[in-house]
Amino acid sequence: MSDSTELTTFTGWAATSAGASLERYSYDPGPLGDEEVEVAVEYCGVCHSDQSMIDNEWGLSHYPFIPGHEVVGRIVRVGAQVRGLDVGQRVGIGWYKGSCMHCASCIGGSHNLCSTVQPTIVGSNGGFADRLRSHWAWALAIPDGLDPAMAGPLFCAGSTVFNPLVEFNVKPTDRVGVVGIGGLGHLALRFLNAWGCEVTAFTSSLSKQDEARRLGAHNVFASTDINALKSIADTLDFLLVTANADLDWPTLLGTLRGKGRLHFVGVVPSAIPVHVFNLLPQQKSLSASPVGSPSTTATMLEFCARHQILPQVEHFPMSRINDAIDHLRSGKARYRVVLDASK
Repeated sequence: MSDSTELTTFTGWAATSAGASLERYSYDPGPLGDEEVEVAVEYCGVCHSDQSMIDNEWGLSHYPFIPGHEVVGRIVRVGAQVRGLDVGQRVGIGWYKGSCMHCASCIGGSHNLCSTVQPTIVGSNGGFADRLRSHWAWALAIPDGLDPAMAGPLFCAGSTVFNPLVEFNVKPTDRVGVVGIGGLGHLALRFLNAWGCEVTAFTSSLSKQDEARRLGAHNVFASTDINALKSIADTLDFLLVTANADLDWPTLLGTLRGKGRLHFVGVVPSAIPVHVFNLLPQQKSLSASPVGSPSTTATMLEFCARHQILPQVEHFPMSRINDAIDHLRSGKARYRVVLDASK
C-alpha cells in the first residue's frame, strides 16, 4: 500500500439539509480497505441524481453528505488486495462504487445487479471533494484517447444508455428511437449513430431538431404529437426512454413493430398504464435497466475512444458548485455539467 499522499480527512462540498446550498465540509474516511483505491479527484460531473439526493426526493438522503458520482481522477493509494490498478493511474468512478463480489450476480459479471451494491452517494460521501474511495473493480481505467476533462458523465449517463444496447443485443440494422434529448439522450443519439442504427429522436421541443440531427438522429418527431407518433406506427425495433416525463405510452408502444421493446432508463414520475393487449399480439416487451456493470462500462469506454464520443459539457470550477447546481436546476445545461476540482 502506498501512503505517501495519505490524508486523514477528506474535504468537499456538502448539503446539510434538503435543498440547501452546499458548504465546505470535512470528514474522517477511516482506514483504507484492502480492496479499495483512493482517488484524488480532478473532475466530477453534476447529475440530476445529485440534485435529487440534495433535495431528498427519494427519501434516501442523510445529512450532511457530499454528492458527486461522475468522478475522474488519479489513484493515490491502493489497498493490499487491489488488482490491476496502480498509483498514478487515471480512473473513473460512477453511480456505484462497490458490490459484494461473491453473489450470483457479481460472479456472473452483473455486479450492477448485486442486491447489496453500494451507490457512491447513498449512505456515503461522493466526489464533490478532494478524494474518493471505491472498490478496485468499480474504478475503471480511462483510455488514453478520451479527454479526462469531459469523460466524467460517461460513468453515469453514458453507461446507463450504453448498457441496454449490449443487454438486449441491439443490432446495427435496427431502427431505434430515443425519447428525450437531454443529459442521457444526447449520448444515446451519438452511441446509436456510431453503432450503425437508423436513429429517431423524440423531443418535447422541436427547437432541438437541428441539434438532434447534429448529435446523430436521422429523424426527429415531437414526443407529444400523437398524430406524428401514429404516422410511424410499426416501424421501430427498440425505443429507449431517457426522459423523466409522463407521456402517451400506448401510442409510443404503437411505434414498435413485432418483438419491439420499450425500455426505460429515465425515471418517469407516474406508473405506466399499459394493458397486456398493447404487448401480447406482437410480442412486444416493456423493460428497464440501471447503469451498466464494470465490464459493460469498460466496453463503452473503448467504444467511445474508438469513435471519439464524448458528452457535450459545460465546465464550472468546483468552488462555484452552487452556481453549477443552479444552472442544472434551471434546465439550461447543454447537456452535462462538469466541475474542475483544481479551481
